[in-house]
Amino acid sequence: MSRTRLAVIFGGRSTEHSISCISAGSVLRAVDRARYEVVAIGIAPDGRWVLAGDDPSALEAHGRTLPSVDASTGASVAIAGDPSVKGLLVLEPGDVPRALTSVDVVFPLLHGPYGEDGTIQGLLELAGVPYVGSGVLASALCMDKEFMKVTLAARGLPVGPYAAVRRGDDVAAAVESLAYPLFVKPARGGSSLGISKVTSVSDLDAALETAWANDPKAIVEQGVAGREIECAVLQGARGAEPETSLPAEVRVSGEWYDFDAKYLDEGTEFDIPANLPDEVTAEVRALAAKAFTACGCAGLARVDFFVTDDGVVVNEVNTMPGFTPQSMYPRMWEATGVPYGALVDRLVTLALEAGTGLR
Repeated sequence: MSRTRLAVIFGGRSTEHSISCISAGSVLRAVDRARYEVVAIGIAPDGRWVLAGDDPSALEAHGRTLPSVDASTGASVAIAGDPSVKGLLVLEPGDVPRALTSVDVVFPLLHGPYGEDGTIQGLLELAGVPYVGSGVLASALCMDKEFMKVTLAARGLPVGPYAAVRRGDDVAAAVESLAYPLFVKPARGGSSLGISKVTSVSDLDAALETAWANDPKAIVEQGVAGREIECAVLQGARGAEPETSLPAEVRVSGEWYDFDAKYLDEGTEFDIPANLPDEVTAEVRALAAKAFTACGCAGLARVDFFVTDDGVVVNEVNTMPGFTPQSMYPRMWEATGVPYGALVDRLVTLALEAGTGLR
């Protein structure tokens, strides 16, 4: 019985490059090699694509030393935007590009811009290669926190107060209705990179500069006093309703859930499942499924919430959540009865069933 050829793509040009590598290492370790022939493709920080080794240990973090794709270590490759090829082209200097191998399905483990934002999804659509996760529109929509919130609110889901700000905008007017503390973020970033907590107007300009260094558009969110709750969503098979995991709670010893707390185990504790009243757990799961559907997501998503004294607020929808050993998405499914390896297999199967084209 022939194996399905699965390309795992990781790294990328965003600031979340190393997190993508760690996610890929976890997937490479878990994938069933009896069912899948794995082709590992790394994208270097400068955007070069190379054939990479599929040794998971090479993609592990060692303390604060994070992995990265070295473009000098493998043959340069590209995915052909031609559906008749359905595979990889070798790009040797001075040579005519030649086909290397066909690919049955891609797991694009890319976080942030140039990967999670609809760009690689568009390339794979052109190439006619099925892929794990949401399509072009949902990926782009959920990458942009402003338009994600616009869409969620339009579909009747509760979101917190916010403003989107670019250089040259009247910042004072944009944020005048927001109460401190504020969280200033790159509008199309992730992994808590470039985010600042602002407690007074005197610190706002510096926080915006930090966010704008990552993205020309910043999102300024009013702080929400509540418990940080996350819920994993998995697309239902063959048109069924989305499935949701048991929610989890993030408890941090610092002021907020920053990069170190997420990935470097800096005083963060997780309750999986979250200790919530049954009715609140049911509400979180229902809202997670509604957010997934409202944004047109496919495959998978992690929906983040604040549970406050006044109710549940949707914070973000992440279409390609982290798959690192510390990542909440696979851990929530593990607690719900879906082991990591089975989760990877389910996602690849959903991708193959969906194919490419309009959904």
